[in-house]
Amino acid sequence: MVRREKTNYVIQSVAHALDVLEQFAGETEELGVTDLSKRLKLHKNNVFRVLATLESRGYIEQNKSTENYRLGIRCLQLGQTFVQQMGLLRQARPIMDEVVRSCQETVYLSLLRRGGVVPLQAVEADRPVRIVSLLGQSLPLHCTAAGKAHLAFESEEEIRSSLPEALERHSDKTIVRLDDLIENLRGVAERGYAIESGEYLPDVMAIAVPIRDYTRTVVGSLSITAPEYRMAPDRVAREIAPLALRAGKDLSTRLGYDS
Repeated sequence: MVRREKTNYVIQSVAHALDVLEQFAGETEELGVTDLSKRLKLHKNNVFRVLATLESRGYIEQNKSTENYRLGIRCLQLGQTFVQQMGLLRQARPIMDEVVRSCQETVYLSLLRRGGVVPLQAVEADRPVRIVSLLGQSLPLHCTAAGKAHLAFESEEEIRSSLPEALERHSDKTIVRLDDLIENLRGVAERGYAIESGEYLPDVMAIAVPIRDYTRTVVGSLSITAPEYRMAPDRVAREIAPLALRAGKDLSTRLGYDS
C-alpha cells in the first residue's frame, strides 16, 4: 500500500475556515467580508459562507453596528482549554531539561503563592556540588531572583502595598529598605532578568526571568541556580543570562504570549 502525504487529505473548505480565523491574529480586531475576500483572494460568497458557519458555532461573531466580524467566545474557550490541558509545568519541563543540558546548572520553575514565591518544579544538574532543593517552600519575594522576577513587573503602588518599608534580613547582602528594592527592580525590568547573589542563602546565586501567558500576565518565573563560585560575572553575561532569557521567551510563547 502506497502511503499518501498528509497534504493530500487537506479539506479545502476547512483550510479556508482556518485561513479566515488566522486573519484576526495580531492587532486586527474586526474585518468585513470585502477585506477578507481581498486578503484571501476568495470570492465574497465563499467568505460569507465560511463566516456564517463559524458564527453558527461561536468562533466568529458579527458587530451589528459595523457589520464587521470579530473572533467569538469559542476561540477564547479553546485557548483556555489548551493552557489548562498542557499546563505550565508540562510545557516547562522540556525547556528546563534543555537549559540544564546547556549550562549544567539546576533550573527551577516557581509560582507566586500567598505573598511568597514557591518552587514547584526543578531539574537538577548532575554535579557533585549543587543547590539543595527547596521545592514546595514559600520563599521571600524581596531577596530571591524568582521573587524579584515577579515583583519587577508590578506597579510601584502594588509593591508598596504588599511589602513593608523594612524588609526582613536573611543575609548580610539582603536588601532591607523598600526604596532600595524598588530601585533594584527597575534594573530588573530594564534588562529582563533578576539576579540574586547571596541575598537569601549565602554563597548561592540565581538568575530568574518572568514567564507570561496569553493574557500578558506574569504567571511564573524560571531561574538558573548555582554556587556563586561557578557564576562569575562574565559567565552570567555571556552564557547564563542569555540562556535564561531565551528559555523564558520560549516558555511564554508556548503559553500563548505574543511579544
